Amino acid sequence: MQTRTEAEGDEGNNLKLIALKDVFAIGIGNGLEFYDWMTFAFFSLQISHSFFPKELTSNGLIYSLAIFGAGFFMRPLGAIVIGSLGDRQGRKPAMLLSFGLMGVGVIGVALTPSFATIGFAAPVILLGFRLVQGFALGGEIGPSTAALLEMAPLHRRGQYVAMQFATQNLSTVVAGGVGFTLASLLTPEELGSWGWRVAFLGGAAIVPFGLMIRNRLPETLHLAGASEQGGAGRPVTLAMAVGGLLLIGQGSTLTYSVDYISTFAQDSLHLSAKLAFGAALINGVTCVICDVLSGMMSDRLGRRPVVLTAQALLLLTAIPVYLLISRHPGIGLLYAGSALLAGLKSFVIGPAFVAMTESLPKAIRSRGLSIVYALGLAIFGGTTQFGVKALLDATGSKLIPAFYMTAAVCIGVVVIVKMRETAPVKILANAEDSADPVLAAEGAG
Repeated sequence: MQTRTEAEGDEGNNLKLIALKDVFAIGIGNGLEFYDWMTFAFFSLQISHSFFPKELTSNGLIYSLAIFGAGFFMRPLGAIVIGSLGDRQGRKPAMLLSFGLMGVGVIGVALTPSFATIGFAAPVILLGFRLVQGFALGGEIGPSTAALLEMAPLHRRGQYVAMQFATQNLSTVVAGGVGFTLASLLTPEELGSWGWRVAFLGGAAIVPFGLMIRNRLPETLHLAGASEQGGAGRPVTLAMAVGGLLLIGQGSTLTYSVDYISTFAQDSLHLSAKLAFGAALINGVTCVICDVLSGMMSDRLGRRPVVLTAQALLLLTAIPVYLLISRHPGIGLLYAGSALLAGLKSFVIGPAFVAMTESLPKAIRSRGLSIVYALGLAIFGGTTQFGVKALLDATGSKLIPAFYMTAAVCIGVVVIVKMRETAPVKILANAEDSADPVLAAEGAG
């Protein structure tokens, strides 16, 4: 006969399994959406051949990249509409809508006839589906992050929210792996004709499964036991909004600066595409690992100490890394430098994002995160690689990517220094030291 202690232990294990299942449901949806987004970026050249043939224009890639970039401008609108839905109707309906729309977008892109088949209608339809994808992705981050935070145990919220970035980076690795596999198996003509469509349809095949598992998620908006602390009861000020935007700006600038290292290897160091592709894969794998580790460490040590330590290390290493790989270009230093910068970037971005999420009141958490994230990505992320390349061409200095990263980190340091600690482990410790019952109550949720 089972004892009470054993029964309680089994109940705790069941709750833990349910929580892990729910995290997986949100993570796989988030990962698939970013897989579809990045697949367009990786196959921009092949897409340009289908929709902007050489007889139409001599530079179809520019138009293809323009359509890719157009999706960024729809993100703020998606953030407002779907993010607000997440605060009014619930996190689950918002996540289902964003995922469903992304499914429509990716299937539409994959099945849109080429220019040779329907003429100028082809790029117009492609643009329409790309805008749908941008709208959907703009509304994904807020509701899904809010749900992760609210379903997480109080002292594991950093670990749960870290799954957002881990799945995003994992999806980038998978998208790159699919592209590498197709490029290895198909001729360039086959890849440009129909191979790129296979990559999109591979993601589309998971849409019904993703909708099904997300539909089974618990709703956390009105859940009495949902984890809540930090931002509850504190009004959102202009300073908080600007600080959040600057944190997202720091994160997106770091992300696209670190990602640029593969382009830098080819364009500035004149290394082979194969070596550059390897750097991109190492970047992604390192980020997945460090995303999870940074979330766990921020739960134990606090958000601010983890972020500030990583920022300090980035300030010390970014310029030397680029100096070394510029003077001694080769596989060893390139890959080591990519891994170091990618890992430190993850330790900055993840805990800072958790802190920002915890600072927002539950009633506006979904749309607040969505809007700040979309604006930060559009303003800073969408211009980083263009800015880096323009400054490289203007100055000739191969240290420009490092200078760009350093400037972003300096801004981020100011924000983090002024930001309140939001990790429960630190709040409870401060409450015990000060014997402040109000602080203790806030930390307890």
